[in-house]
Amino acid sequence: MSLAILARLFCFGGNLLLARVSNRARMAIVADAWSSEHRQDCLCHFSEAILRRRRVLLCAAILCAVLGCAIHAAPGALSGGVFIQSGAAKNEPTKIVTDETRRRVTIPAEVKRVVTLAPNLTETIYALGLEERLAGNTDYCDTPPAAKLKPHVGGAQNPSLEAIVALHPDLVLATTSINRIETVDGLAKVGIAVYTTDPQTVRGMLESTARIAGLMGAEAQGSALVAKLQARLDAVSARLADVPLVHALFVVWEDPLITIGQNTFIADAMRWAGAESVILSQQKWPHISFEEVVRLQPEYIVFASDHAGFGAEELGALRSREAWKRLRAVELGHIAVISEEINRPSPGLVDAIEQLAREVHPDAFRAAENGKVKIENGHGPREMTRANFGVQELQGLNPRDLSANGLSPLKRRSTNINELRATL
Repeated sequence: MSLAILARLFCFGGNLLLARVSNRARMAIVADAWSSEHRQDCLCHFSEAILRRRRVLLCAAILCAVLGCAIHAAPGALSGGVFIQSGAAKNEPTKIVTDETRRRVTIPAEVKRVVTLAPNLTETIYALGLEERLAGNTDYCDTPPAAKLKPHVGGAQNPSLEAIVALHPDLVLATTSINRIETVDGLAKVGIAVYTTDPQTVRGMLESTARIAGLMGAEAQGSALVAKLQARLDAVSARLADVPLVHALFVVWEDPLITIGQNTFIADAMRWAGAESVILSQQKWPHISFEEVVRLQPEYIVFASDHAGFGAEELGALRSREAWKRLRAVELGHIAVISEEINRPSPGLVDAIEQLAREVHPDAFRAAENGKVKIENGHGPREMTRANFGVQELQGLNPRDLSANGLSPLKRRSTNINELRATL
């Protein structure tokens, strides 16, 4: 029996009981009153009390009716104050996974719609060939270009929860490097599954890629992509096996001068490319003085930019600055400007590693590409031409255009430093 029917019966029975009680009470008042004035006063007070009780009964009945209708219209809609999605109400198969922040997350067994809250996650979805399942992403998701055509849910740090919910995702992907815990908690409160990644190294990026593929039911695509990326990294390592690391300064921001800490994925990517930061810091994005850089005299200066290369004009701009021309790397032209992919822990990071390795170790690649190198395998020596190193040559890279954000390694911009950090 529904609450609505019970409410009607409750109201009818209550009124009937009040009517019988009121009639008996009136008779008692008439009999016991010592005067007509006393009788009239008692009857007035009694009528007011009966009216109050009827109002209480009416309110209780209305409340029961409303609750009954709500539960009838949306059974199971409320559970412990948390909204349950329609998929869960239909008892669709789910599975419990542990994300990279050690949170246990219940997700649908089959993920058909996903929303990504960071550019590197969007790139990963496309690299896996799962872009048809991408329901939406952020305003900064611009690689590949097709990602810009997807519905946007706002910025990475403050996305619109309403916009995310409106896309009806089975899963939302977040990352610790940009997204806030408040966003994750807010989505969890409305019953949306959020898996958070936390890649701190190049290998961590590969592992995250494989895990995302597993969440999407695309284990085969994930294994193939990770194997291809690992093979490219191994090829870089083989070429640089006997080459010493160069000491480089990676410039995140010019004024104030900000570089990378030794425990960031960018620092790890540099090591894969045969370079090591001259700054040793436990901070992820340490501020440093230019005097310290002059004292250390890095062999290379590394910028991440949308520039395709570093020409005479840019080099002249650096040499014209009183501070920068004190660096031998600037005088020698040892400036490496690489793809913005270096800033994102996604499969495109391998492109940037290959590019940086070529920039800081040109002789190692030139020697290999001018001839053939013998490689030993389990079946004896074979000849392999190494001119076709990597999947993408330098000229094939598609670095992002961040001019809208006002970011450039060669010009001081008025962009707030917090905006820059949000893109890293």
